[in-house]
Amino acid sequence: VQLQASGGGLVQPGDSLTLSCVTSGFILDYYAIGWFRQAPGKEREGVSCISSSIGDAYTYYGDSVKGRFTISRDNVKNTVYLQMLSLKAEDTAVYYCAAGVFYDYNWCSVVENNYAHWGQGTLVTVSS
Repeated sequence: VQLQASGGGLVQPGDSLTLSCVTSGFILDYYAIGWFRQAPGKEREGVSCISSSIGDAYTYYGDSVKGRFTISRDNVKNTVYLQMLSLKAEDTAVYYCAAGVFYDYNWCSVVENNYAHWGQGTLVTVSS
């Protein structure tokens, strides 16, 4: 099982970025995917998640990103995306994607213990 996050970079406030999480070694359809981030000196926090495509692709967003970030999945490409708009300095962090199986296929949460498989992070820096 592998997850590869990419797409990070240095952008200015107000810019956009789309992160990709390419998966392999498992059937993505059955898994919920979560995005998490860790800012310098802070604990890792959950950003967003999308439930398995066996269900209705339920999505969740943390309050700090709601309305600005959009999570989506392309099971043909085995990839989950995190589109980030109107980036702010406080979005600066290392972003991680993770895969987990939820008993309810129509559900996901950003509780880390629910995710068994993690990718390496990709750094997003928002600075003028």
